[in-house]
Amino acid sequence: MAEEEYNKEILEKVRSLMPAEAGSVNVEFEGPDIAVYVDNVAYVYKDENIIKNTSAAVKKRLIVRSNPSKLMDPDEAVKKIKEATPADAGVTAEGIRFVPEFCEVFIEALKPGLVIGKGGSTLIRIISETNWVPIILRTPTMNSDVIKGVRQLMYKESTFRKKFLGTMGRKINRPLMKSEWIKATALGGFREVGRSSLLIETNHSKILIDCGIAPEPGIRGADAVQAGGENKAYPYLDNMNISLNDLDAVILTHAHMDHMGFVPYLFKFGYTGPVYCTPPSRDLAALLLYDYVKLVNKLGGSPLYGEKDIKSMLMHTITRDYGEVTNVTDEIKLTYHNAGHILGSGTVHLHIGEGLYNIVSTGDMKYGFTRLLDEADTRYPRIDTLFIESTYGGPNDITQNRKQSEVELMDCIKSTVTNGGKVLIPLFAVGRSQELQLVLESYITNNPAYKLDVPIYLDGMILEASAIHTAYPEYLKSSIQQRILSNNSPFESEIFEVAKGERSEILDKGPSVILASGGMLNGGVSLEYFKALAEDPKNMIIFVGYNSVSSMGRRVQNKLSEIALPGEDGKLQQIKINMQVRTVEGFSGHSDRRQLMDFVRNLKPYARKVFTMHGEESKCEDLARTISNQMRIETRAPMDLDSIRFR
Repeated sequence: MAEEEYNKEILEKVRSLMPAEAGSVNVEFEGPDIAVYVDNVAYVYKDENIIKNTSAAVKKRLIVRSNPSKLMDPDEAVKKIKEATPADAGVTAEGIRFVPEFCEVFIEALKPGLVIGKGGSTLIRIISETNWVPIILRTPTMNSDVIKGVRQLMYKESTFRKKFLGTMGRKINRPLMKSEWIKATALGGFREVGRSSLLIETNHSKILIDCGIAPEPGIRGADAVQAGGENKAYPYLDNMNISLNDLDAVILTHAHMDHMGFVPYLFKFGYTGPVYCTPPSRDLAALLLYDYVKLVNKLGGSPLYGEKDIKSMLMHTITRDYGEVTNVTDEIKLTYHNAGHILGSGTVHLHIGEGLYNIVSTGDMKYGFTRLLDEADTRYPRIDTLFIESTYGGPNDITQNRKQSEVELMDCIKSTVTNGGKVLIPLFAVGRSQELQLVLESYITNNPAYKLDVPIYLDGMILEASAIHTAYPEYLKSSIQQRILSNNSPFESEIFEVAKGERSEILDKGPSVILASGGMLNGGVSLEYFKALAEDPKNMIIFVGYNSVSSMGRRVQNKLSEIALPGEDGKLQQIKINMQVRTVEGFSGHSDRRQLMDFVRNLKPYARKVFTMHGEESKCEDLARTISNQMRIETRAPMDLDSIRFR
């Protein structure tokens, strides 16, 4: 069947399934979804089975909206919306944005549940009275310039988005062509940490899972090439043997630079396809990508891309929640599952063909206790091949009991400030910062033995990252979710102080605890504090997360006694490291060796093949060998540029 005829047949089927009471029906493709426009949109929404049954019949996600001619004038609609929503929902006139291109109204609220109403009653009222279909967004409890900027971009570029999604939808919805072969090519992040990228190919589909940069030297931008000319910072995209235009989609597991930091570069050089991620991942990616450009410029380097390219990426991004099944091509379906690593992180499940093959890629994952997130999901429909991270896959990578870790951390802090010193904890702004905030708040608030009479400063991107967390409480552990919904966010606890003004004011004062972004000391505010605090033996630096082999953090961890760092004038100055250096394990967002093995054992169903990735060479190899020996599963540790044919 010709592609055009096939598309027409799907749309006609949807149109025929709409009840006569819906009135005039118009149907069109919208990315991986189908948009249905009707005269009587309220009638359709009052009977949930209409959308549910139609969606099941065509095996597509359905979005039902009103025909444009039936929409109420926006000024009148604002009045109706404000009348329908309770005052304590936190909806303001500025938080109501109409998007005529999609016949939708976006409503930002501090308490979205009150806008939705019991059983969706308030939403139905808004639809019935205005014909605009409301999209409810949560207003973060903390100010977030990133969320404001991303949402503003989506509103502003709605005309572009409409055209892009229409073109993409027609491409996805073509007759299913049975593939003869499936293969994966390792383009980065195999037997190493950083620049993660995996190409999944069939005869008819080309999907890129992640596309990151190395933590270091990636921050040096376009100048990051090692001696000898070999580029160790970016994925081997030149070895894809396809052009960027041949890519059907880029799928992101989560918003860390080593997994998504190279994506804007694709757009700079001509990629125009979709990028899939969860809603929090989109916002966190915007935060980190814009910061990357600023950091490289500050260091005197040349960024790989500019703000224009980041915006282009965001405009092409399609968000999906956990559990939503989405066609990314005619033959490949994507489903995200919770990975437990950071806010919005997802393991990627790809269903290829009609039961032909199933692949799961974990990205970074945590199958163990954290205060912030639930542990990684282990239930999937089917797993023919599993790609699993191995950051802590070595035989000695067994972290101590979490409670012991927390007590050790608090003891280090208590002893240092008692002796008149300052504690610096360099943190990744996303994930570890929020986890440490939860630990500190719990001990200081609930345990008199650890009550600290010293300021705890937050500096760098931590505040913005925490604000984004408050916009997506449904992705957090239920206990944290309830606190945010009850206006008792732990990220806004009174024990924390925001670093304001000159950092010299903090450094000149007495003992304190400083949580600063820049987890590996490769840049960011943590490095500035380190330079100022390093020579005083009363001070302490505590590492609670992963440091890559080439990072500044790893060098400090390895008890380096002296280091050359650029001063304010740009000239190198020798700094003696006299401060105490401690590493407290147990707070990582990655699984340790035992947790990785438990994850593989507890998968339902079992994986038939396993490939290790995202770990130092020895760790990838040892984890692969152990899984193979103990579980009798075919397992190996591919190298970058290896291609694996599955069928």
